[in-house]
Amino acid sequence: MSPWEGENALTAADLIALLPLLIVAGTAVVLMLAIAVRRSHPFAAGVSLVGLAAAFISLWVASPRLPRRVTMLLTMDHYAVFYIGLMTAACFAVALLSYNYFQSREVYPEELYVLLLTATLGSSILAASSHFASFFLGLEILSVSLYALVSYLCNRLLPVEAGIKYLILGASSSAFLLLGMALVYANGGTMEFGRALATAANALDSPMLLAGIALIITGIGFKLAVVPFHMWAPDIYQGAPAPVTAFLASVSKGGMYALVFRFFYSSGVHEVRLLSIVFSVIAIASMIAGNVLALLQNNVKRILAYSSIAHMGYILVAFQAGGAAGVEGATFYLVAYFITIIGAFGIVTVMSGSVADAETLADYRGLFWNRPVLSLFFTVMLLSLAGIPLTAGFLAKFYVLSAGASSAVWTLVLVLVASSGIGVFYYLRIIVMLYSRVPEEGKGALIRPVRLTPFSGVVLLALVILLLWFGIYPGPLLNLIRASVAGLV
Repeated sequence: MSPWEGENALTAADLIALLPLLIVAGTAVVLMLAIAVRRSHPFAAGVSLVGLAAAFISLWVASPRLPRRVTMLLTMDHYAVFYIGLMTAACFAVALLSYNYFQSREVYPEELYVLLLTATLGSSILAASSHFASFFLGLEILSVSLYALVSYLCNRLLPVEAGIKYLILGASSSAFLLLGMALVYANGGTMEFGRALATAANALDSPMLLAGIALIITGIGFKLAVVPFHMWAPDIYQGAPAPVTAFLASVSKGGMYALVFRFFYSSGVHEVRLLSIVFSVIAIASMIAGNVLALLQNNVKRILAYSSIAHMGYILVAFQAGGAAGVEGATFYLVAYFITIIGAFGIVTVMSGSVADAETLADYRGLFWNRPVLSLFFTVMLLSLAGIPLTAGFLAKFYVLSAGASSAVWTLVLVLVASSGIGVFYYLRIIVMLYSRVPEEGKGALIRPVRLTPFSGVVLLALVILLLWFGIYPGPLLNLIRASVAGLV
């Protein structure tokens, strides 16, 4: 019998459920063919934005037919649809921010949108994966796209160096991950998440299974940039173009966390005491190291890189809490983090000149006296990252703390509170620079021409509105999250 017959046959209902993924993939193919015929930056950007908008709208077409198991590889349920929608919207925002940034660069910008689309496709596959084959396929689609995106400004030394570092370390982490999958398969005889780890809670005395799960955690830890797999993040964040860094810090992390929750929660392996200790150590080390190392930086992109390490640790607190409260808190935190980190790197994108990105603190000195609206936007983003009330970042930390307290993981809760206090300091360093007076010799933001284009202005304004809206009135988003993750826990 053909593999496309019987229980593995794709039906019309399956294709409708897969519609968001098919639209993103189809848009990438159409764009590649169009670029081969004639290069046009406005056309490439327009096709990408239309395709992403169509994929986002198609989520409502697919939702009534969910949940649906599409062969043994993908599970298209409301959980997957939520994360696919989140990552599609994030890619849409990054594509808008990228237009003016790459318009003034000395490279062909059209292929950038193909890479953004394929990276979003890879992340979306991760969110829907229920099998090691789709897990690895989605991860490699995402990773290979990111290697090219990071080094897209290939005529500059720093992006090429960052791309090579990311390629070498990413390939190594993929090797760890693949070997871990092979060991888990050898132990369980299946590659489906639920069945492969169904007996893991009672069989962790098996050296093969322990080694396999350890290697998988290593590969996942690298992609999330949590301690001790974090050393690549500051260099890659600094070397990559600013809008690419926004994408790397948001969409790739979101897709990976979506898979982590499904992978570990589908079997209950996260409740095994040994693994619980491992994740707790990783969370504590990430929160402390991320915040302390950020204090030592004078480069804004590196500050945000170490900050993202700490935020990944915060999400692990909710992961460790488990249950509905843990998944809901982590998902809300990811939404707030997406909005905030894209907005922060969006400001860096707008501030960046055609020669180099606006990286140093001195580049932002006195920005308020030159561009008050832009500095206010950046202030809101930084306050949300710090967890100040009336922002989505504050409620995100509150929900994570609530989940941790409800599960009595008090050590993690205390470290989160203490490390968040440390984080406030380096965010305030940037805010103080924004409102400082520029020295008379004119060093700082005033000598850098800053032009807020309509595309960038609309994106930043929308992000600020969402940040404040979810910080003041989170009810609708919380209800959507609860409905989306209900089938996972």
